[in-house]
Amino acid sequence: MAQRKHEPSHRQGGDDDGPGGTGGSLRIDKWLWCARFFKTRGLAQEAVDGGHVQLNGDRIKASRQVKPGDRLQVTRDRERFVLDVVSIPARRGPAAEARRHYLETPESESARAAVREFNRLSGPVSTGRPDKRERRDLMRIVKGRGGLSDDDDPA
Repeated sequence: MAQRKHEPSHRQGGDDDGPGGTGGSLRIDKWLWCARFFKTRGLAQEAVDGGHVQLNGDRIKASRQVKPGDRLQVTRDRERFVLDVVSIPARRGPAAEARRHYLETPESESARAAVREFNRLSGPVSTGRPDKRERRDLMRIVKGRGGLSDDDDPA
């Protein structure tokens, strides 16, 4: 009697005990997509190929397998995440489910919070020449009126 294609003996990959378990492995680009670090798998693959993702301190290719216990450094936009892989996701689920598959290091969390606070305090970046409204707001600040119009003057 011939074996069916669905039986585990025909499955390739050998030591993989399936997605969703604590063991096994998954391609790094697929793991990043399932963990919701990137919106599409293609963007995850571009980030890995561009050197924005490191596995245990080494630059890797998108086909590299990630397994629980690995440490990832992911740079996305201007944020840098340092993560420990906890498990392999079975699917790309909601964000709350995705967060269960990794653990961000406390140093990474505090560094990202410091960068966010710095960006918040640094103020808006100029988009070029101010328009009429922005120019009038600037003139009020420079002349010391603090942005109050003539009608709101408390004196």
